[in-house]
Amino acid sequence: MFERFTKDARDVVKGAYVYVDGRDEGGQVVEPEHLLLALLDREGSRGSFALAALGLGERLESVREALREARRRGGLTQAETDALAGLGIDVEEIVARVEEAHGVGALAGDRKDKRWWSGRTSFGRGAKDVLERSLRVALAQRDRHIGDEHILLALTLRPGVAAEVLADHGVTYEHLVRVLYGSGGEAKAG
Repeated sequence: MFERFTKDARDVVKGAYVYVDGRDEGGQVVEPEHLLLALLDREGSRGSFALAALGLGERLESVREALREARRRGGLTQAETDALAGLGIDVEEIVARVEEAHGVGALAGDRKDKRWWSGRTSFGRGAKDVLERSLRVALAQRDRHIGDEHILLALTLRPGVAAEVLADHGVTYEHLVRVLYGSGGEAKAG
């Protein structure tokens, strides 16, 4: 599958590793959120064009902050947090108590013992699913390659924090398809 990835798509995957290994985003496993963060760093690609066309360029820091907050909540989406609140469970109160006892970011899942036995960062099930979906998205659009735009489209299709944060910022699968392919379905952007 990776032989079908464009340079931009490969750079997104490499960038996701950088977020896990070299930045303060934490974790030992590449997750969909890391792929999204790497996509946000891109310039001059079809994915970055689509994000800019949907007005996300001015709100990148807001997206990053929403991802940090979700990570602080242990990866719970806002919808999951709201559902728990409906049951009388205050997630923010739980996070505050855990952080008071164990330090800020204690629920972020940054335990060192999660690393694969070789000491290498690995892909989590969610990130693998996004990459597999990117292939299906490319095939559905009759594209011969998998670009960063296909990874972006796949992120919007997989329920979870990345899709929720994108949707909260006006980036949905339907909007992206319209920007990237127009109403006729042919490649348009980039």
